[in-house]
Amino acid sequence: MTPITILIIIIIYFGLLLFISNVVSKKGSDNDTFFKANKNSKWYLVAFGMIGTALSGVTFISVPGEVGNPDLQFKYFQFVLGNALGIIVVATVLLPLYYRMNLTSIYSYIEKRLGIISYKTAATIFLISRTIGSAFRLYLVVIVLQKFVFDNFGIPFAVTVLLSLAFIFAYTYRGGLKTIIITDTLQTFFLVSSVFLTIIFICNSLDLSFVQAFETVKDSNYSKIFFFDDFLNRNYFWKQLLGGMFVTIAMVGLDQDLMQKNLSCKNIGEAQKNMFVFTGIFVIINIFFLSVGALLYIYAEKNGISIPMVDGSPRTDLLFPEIAFHHLSLIPAVIFLLGLTAATFATTDSALTALTTSFCVDFLGMDKAENFKEATPKSKVEIEIRNKKLVKTRHLVHIGFSFLMFLVIIIFNSLNDKSVVTMIFKVASYTYGPLLGLYAFGLLMQTKTVHDKFVPLICMISPAICFFIVKYSETLLGKYAIDNELIIVNGFITFLGLLSISKPATENTRF
Repeated sequence: MTPITILIIIIIYFGLLLFISNVVSKKGSDNDTFFKANKNSKWYLVAFGMIGTALSGVTFISVPGEVGNPDLQFKYFQFVLGNALGIIVVATVLLPLYYRMNLTSIYSYIEKRLGIISYKTAATIFLISRTIGSAFRLYLVVIVLQKFVFDNFGIPFAVTVLLSLAFIFAYTYRGGLKTIIITDTLQTFFLVSSVFLTIIFICNSLDLSFVQAFETVKDSNYSKIFFFDDFLNRNYFWKQLLGGMFVTIAMVGLDQDLMQKNLSCKNIGEAQKNMFVFTGIFVIINIFFLSVGALLYIYAEKNGISIPMVDGSPRTDLLFPEIAFHHLSLIPAVIFLLGLTAATFATTDSALTALTTSFCVDFLGMDKAENFKEATPKSKVEIEIRNKKLVKTRHLVHIGFSFLMFLVIIIFNSLNDKSVVTMIFKVASYTYGPLLGLYAFGLLMQTKTVHDKFVPLICMISPAICFFIVKYSETLLGKYAIDNELIIVNGFITFLGLLSISKPATENTRF
């Protein structure tokens, strides 16, 4: 596939998203539409669209790429099973709480339960985590597009990033969540179709039927799922399962991004139905991602294709685009491109909307301002003027987070060090530990609240302790390697810290 063909497809794709955005935003573009989609989203659209949000370009290219590592293979599926358990906990414990309190921002629970400083701390943790995490996901895909497309036109990396974010801003800034519910459904369709069709095309190239492909993958050196051999190893089953469970509780149930979509459903019943359906689809689609990875390596071995090198080091996450663009026909290449684009932008548009919502509600009090109009008699003209000002402010916040994400991606690129970038991404995941601790304390210690002013200190100390635990774990713990279970440790340390600054709860702090 030529670079000009790829560029044309991307332009057409974004044109379609802009068209959908314009149609949706004509029905309303106020803050209630942007933040909550007017609380009338269809559960099945939310469930399907959440697949595109939960997955990303990282999942699309990195998960298949890791399959070739003999120490990893299908190890990721252990983590996915933990994800499924975590989603069930979110659906049965956290969602009913959020609906009962009628929240726009889920961090408002912390405000009522623990205090205003704790509330701002939780919201800040989310803003930092999501900005870094989403920027990293977009960065991985932008470097693929830069390598295979924009370098051929002499377009600088910074311009590629700016154009990508400008497109996302263009179709999200008016309709917000209501637009995303529709566009992410479309993008998830492209994502899922891409996975299935890629398998079909690779099977045809290898002259394998679906049954033969299944047997080939099963008998290959890439398909080991369960690792029970060594408790000390990062791949050990219970580490991955429990880590996946608590990571999901934190990064789904305590994350404004995914919860915002769930809270747009009409009632708790529909929201839970959405979560359970989403869980089933999520598990199945990840099986196919891993299968794609095994088939890619089998295809590469048969055709003498080497793993692409970057700065002298093999980059397994570039194997999929390398085969799709340079070794398969035009149609599979187009399908891969649409899938990769859909996976990335479905994640980024959702994150950008959630970041804007959290800042507007948690720090600017827009939700409170909108409710205030109902309590105080005002003329329709005054209300309309104020609402226009609030919408304008929201647009500025949206622009601000788009630019912030741009700066973070440029910093990633300037570091030009894969290990440093990976470390930064891991640091972002550390911050969800304090969120887990905050909510665990709020839910489990009903008779206690905290001395609010000390909470930020606790939430900084806990990740710092975890950093040193990880750094010296193999020395201090007899070669025990910490992996995804770190979030459990992080949350527990935060919980203990909050317990140390606790005080009796009052009638107003019990929820």
